[in-house]
Amino acid sequence: MKRRLFLSTSTLAGTWSLLSPLARAQGANDDLRVAVIGFNGRGKAHIDSAAKTKGVRLVALCDCDSKVLAAAKDKLEKQGIKVATYDDYRKVCEAKDIDAVVIATPNHTHALIAVTAAANGKHVYVEKPVSHNVWEGRALADAQAKYGKVIQHGFQRRSETSWAEAFAWLNEGNLGKLKLARGFCYKPRPSIGKVDGPRKPPAEVDYDLWCGPRATDPLKRGKFHYDWHWQSTYGNGDLGNQGPHQLDVCRWALGDPKELPPTVISCGGRFAHDDDGDVANTQVVFLGYDPVPIVFEVRGLPKKGVDYKSGMDDYKGQSVGNLIEYEGGWLAGGHDGKCEIFDAQGKQVKSFKGGRSHFQTWVDAIRSGKQEARLSAESGHLSSALAHIGNISWDLGTPASTSEVKAAFTNEAAADAVERMGTHLAANGVDPDKQKIRLGAPLAMSGEKFTGDHADKANALLKGSYRKGFELPA
Repeated sequence: MKRRLFLSTSTLAGTWSLLSPLARAQGANDDLRVAVIGFNGRGKAHIDSAAKTKGVRLVALCDCDSKVLAAAKDKLEKQGIKVATYDDYRKVCEAKDIDAVVIATPNHTHALIAVTAAANGKHVYVEKPVSHNVWEGRALADAQAKYGKVIQHGFQRRSETSWAEAFAWLNEGNLGKLKLARGFCYKPRPSIGKVDGPRKPPAEVDYDLWCGPRATDPLKRGKFHYDWHWQSTYGNGDLGNQGPHQLDVCRWALGDPKELPPTVISCGGRFAHDDDGDVANTQVVFLGYDPVPIVFEVRGLPKKGVDYKSGMDDYKGQSVGNLIEYEGGWLAGGHDGKCEIFDAQGKQVKSFKGGRSHFQTWVDAIRSGKQEARLSAESGHLSSALAHIGNISWDLGTPASTSEVKAAFTNEAAADAVERMGTHLAANGVDPDKQKIRLGAPLAMSGEKFTGDHADKANALLKGSYRKGFELPA
């Protein structure tokens, strides 16, 4: 077994203890007093979880959009739940009557808020990706070790019994050796439009707080909320939005390697839409773990004709999910609580379903003072970082001919993914020889730094910018 692949003897291996005095909740009646920060999207589900989970008391909400904040507060009051409200995450982190926070803000503030909360003695649940870049993801992992708090990522598959049972069965060698881990995000992403000049942020939004560590630059998108995903200053494209879920499953399949891969290369582009997005909507990433690599594919365009009514492509039934290949077949599953195993002829031989609340897993870890390593900030950081380094390769790329792109991907599965990407683009009226594919820089890594060719430029992209007052705690 080669040095960069660390196969665990059990899919549940790696439980570690926190400092128990720091891990216990200190609320009245031993309730865990929780605040939810950011809830214009995924955070709404966290509000529901906190309100319904036994032994948890939802005590505060925080959002820098006053309309979003007021609506959530009113909804809770109609349910008989009274909460304090904040517009500034820093005040939440400093509050003495809050034990834990749940973070579902835009990507560029995930790690900042999480580290600030941990530094102030709070337990943390932080949505995917746990970071906006590699540097702050490492800072988050280090913060968990430093402050002794439970910091859990938002990769829900890790709490589902289905995937754990499937990997346990496969690790017994029932389909032979692992050969390849694939992830897919074939998700419809229409154009976000193109504004004719800078726009004013909504009056109800504290734009200074929303920008947080990033500069308060003029707003250059029509839809304020959500479409930040497609602007790299705040988001990470679908590779770093939906992608980390499936990349996390890929890492799990590989035995949760404790390092980033020794090589990475990406290609793709933003095709068919002339809009205010600056991230790829079509992309292939090869992550060169040895001996088992990862191939990830992003497609935001539909099957054909840029007609989203035509539906989305799939690969052996997966559009948003994983396909993990072994000598004697494969494991397949989507973004839900079930997965299936097929033999080499495509016959289903096993089916798994079931799971438990990822939120409950977090609460249980806080109460016990123990957390499985695969649920930790470290694990969340490494899975998120796979998306970040793929985007760094693409960011450093240059337009290339179809033949040049194909030649750069020497792995057979990755080359096939590039070939299929070309067919997909053609079906949407894109001629890659006219609107060229961006061929990312081939990058080598050692630890969490780039080495060799392009290293200086690539290492400069490992960290973002941080305005005064919005720095990560030391």
